[in-house]
Amino acid sequence: MPAEPERPDFPVREAAGAPSVPALDESVTHCRACPRLVAWRERVAQEGRRAYAGWDYWARPVPGFGPEDARLLVVGLAPAAHGGNRTGRMFTGDRSGDVLFAALHEVGLANQPRATDAHDGLRLHGVRVTAPVHCAPPANKPTPLERDTCRPWLAGELRLLRPTVRALVVLGAFGWQAVLPVLSAAGWTVPRPRPAFAHGARVTLAATGAGPDLALFGCYHVSQRNTFTGRLTPAMLTDVLSRAAEAAGLRAP
Repeated sequence: MPAEPERPDFPVREAAGAPSVPALDESVTHCRACPRLVAWRERVAQEGRRAYAGWDYWARPVPGFGPEDARLLVVGLAPAAHGGNRTGRMFTGDRSGDVLFAALHEVGLANQPRATDAHDGLRLHGVRVTAPVHCAPPANKPTPLERDTCRPWLAGELRLLRPTVRALVVLGAFGWQAVLPVLSAAGWTVPRPRPAFAHGARVTLAATGAGPDLALFGCYHVSQRNTFTGRLTPAMLTDVLSRAAEAAGLRAP
């Protein structure tokens, strides 16, 4: 285990030195930098839920999922208490993930529409899924301090993906606000004033140095609140993912 995972600067030190995406993912899983999140994710695992009786919860930070040379990155909010915090994989084992992976399958970016556990055979094609906060937060609401403490992991992920990534889909306003400062630091020009989040928004971020521009897309989050009320329909999600896949060169226009 890397040294001193409880220190607030653990994400900064580990993410900056990660030589590859798999190495970064491994470091993420050891992080204990946010005491409230550590206590919550472990409490949820201990108490469990009747539907998952006997399940050995992951109860650790959940790393990103998908190929390390992804051309498209999808950014959510944080793992669900009984989803990713249980299964150890982003958007796996909850209804939000059911909606997201069904749409990715529809677009041709996943080999199957369902994600039940880390050994279910799911593979993503050219797309990676991650979050600005890697631990399940109480009430699905990380604090600003927790978001900022976790930010180096996303910055490190973007640094390592920069040679290949061409498009980014952000699910929800929280993720949008969290990712814009990271994109600026990672080598893309973020306009001033910063672009506002909206479903269907598209912004082209010019590279600040050598490297490709980035197509940034906004999409309502795949939360049950949004999908159950019809604020986000499968067709709306598929449309955004299709346009992002096209911008990333993963789908013919």
